[in-house]
Amino acid sequence: MNSSPLKTTEAAPTLNRRSFLTKGVAGLGAAALWSALGSKSWASTATAASEAPETSDINFGMIALTDCSPIVIAHEKGFFKKYGINAKITKGANWAAIRDNLSTGSIQATHMLLGMPLASTMGLAGSPKKPMVIPWLLNRNGQAITLKTELKGKVGADPKALKPFVDAAKKLGEPLSFAMTFPPGTHALWMRYYLGAGGINPDKDISLITVPPPQMVANMKIGKMDGFCVGEPWNARAISDGIGFTSVTTQDMWKDHPEKVCAFTEEFAEKNPKTVKAILKALHEASVWLDDMANRPEQCAIVSKATYINCDPKTILGRLQGNLDYGDGRKAQDEFYMHFSKRNCNYPQPKYAKWFLSQYRRWGLVTGTPDYEGIAKRVMRNDIYEEAMKEIGVTHGGLNNDSETLFDGVTFNPAEPEAYAKSFAVNSLKG
Repeated sequence: MNSSPLKTTEAAPTLNRRSFLTKGVAGLGAAALWSALGSKSWASTATAASEAPETSDINFGMIALTDCSPIVIAHEKGFFKKYGINAKITKGANWAAIRDNLSTGSIQATHMLLGMPLASTMGLAGSPKKPMVIPWLLNRNGQAITLKTELKGKVGADPKALKPFVDAAKKLGEPLSFAMTFPPGTHALWMRYYLGAGGINPDKDISLITVPPPQMVANMKIGKMDGFCVGEPWNARAISDGIGFTSVTTQDMWKDHPEKVCAFTEEFAEKNPKTVKAILKALHEASVWLDDMANRPEQCAIVSKATYINCDPKTILGRLQGNLDYGDGRKAQDEFYMHFSKRNCNYPQPKYAKWFLSQYRRWGLVTGTPDYEGIAKRVMRNDIYEEAMKEIGVTHGGLNNDSETLFDGVTFNPAEPEAYAKSFAVNSLKG
């Protein structure tokens, strides 16, 4: 471990309510009782106990992606312990395993694609129906679409340039293959949106496959795919390995888009509200630490370990500092690099759920009009977020219902998600 957990000052021993009631006060003299309570009154001791997490031992799930960092840093730097959480972190093999482990309770909180709690709550795309909640967005930005090196110099940032290659392969009966990480997840929707903007239907014109994030580079290396969408560091790794280049980053597509979340089952959140808020408080401190750019090298040293991402820290660091090399001669200093706290990053905006639902509608993952308002309200728990931040005196940017315009010039109005879903020429609408 590169740094020790935060040091805490040892408090005088306290007498908890259970031992007080079990032993009684008969055997304790006034002096002994006062000594046991230290300088705290019985009332203040009882209040402190009542604010403690209902469940202190929490197993967090994560996938080997840079945006797992808030959970890892909260653990490694002692922020979870500060708020009474004894954290354990378990790396999942793929997103389906993460979902299943959260559903069964073997993990209680997890790093997750924003779309996954929506899909689980609705029972979409093979997800068993299990209501989940999002009280915290872990990060914005920081994903990309990588294309194989054979397309370098032929396709840049505009997906329309990709269409002739897609059409030619389809005519030969050998459609091009593109990968994402989970059917209703963020990477799937970024890839679908990118292809759709190029006049390519992902359900008819290409083969869209599911590959776990750490396996993307290896699968491209052996020729199993022509492109993929995934989080960092695997896009940067494809460039360093000489097998691919970045066509667009997801922040090129949508500035400050939402990405990963910290998710819980609805049942766990209802039974353990203090635990959930304690976790959010720790994640806040970790996220503020992460957005101090002076800490980015240490972040990479920690999260790059085999226990977590298992990747060279140098491969992770460049894009975290906004140094963007697309691998095809284009370079940029990106002000919209992955961030974890600033610009109201963590607020679980209901409008983001509505955007995802609009894309599920567009691509036929739902039949008929979904309950945009009801599902967004049930899953995106900004009420929990606001309570937790209020308790530690954090000021946030609050609710945002502004429209969002993506790189194709199409504007999403959160007040009209169904009209938006039906507005695209390239679609797989059902019902």
